[in-house]
Amino acid sequence: MSRRTERVNELLRDHISTLLARDINDPRIDGIVTITAVETSRDLAHARVWVSVAGAQENTQRTLQGLRSASGFLQRGLMSLGMRRTPELTFVIDDTMARADRINQLLDRVSPGDQESGVPNGDSRGEH
Repeated sequence: MSRRTERVNELLRDHISTLLARDINDPRIDGIVTITAVETSRDLAHARVWVSVAGAQENTQRTLQGLRSASGFLQRGLMSLGMRRTPELTFVIDDTMARADRINQLLDRVSPGDQESGVPNGDSRGEH
């Protein structure tokens, strides 16, 4: 990915976040919604917007529906950036935090005594 594309992605992420916080009043978009990343196509015609939603799975799906419904409004809001082409927005749930939390829960359930480390107890030189 070129440096220019990275800058455009960050600009879009920041601007969409601002528009969501300031201008969207859809009751389906409830709770803490974070735009975690934006990936634009090479021609800037399309942008995949990764969204993290705090809360239950039902809340996540409702929020995603609300965001998809507001995509046209958000796309028009991006016109103020002065881009030659305003990308079509596609919202995708970013479940990285949920997966990380699940892994941490599993690791917490495993106690250190259950794992074999391969290092013998006592003197590591093999002396008795």
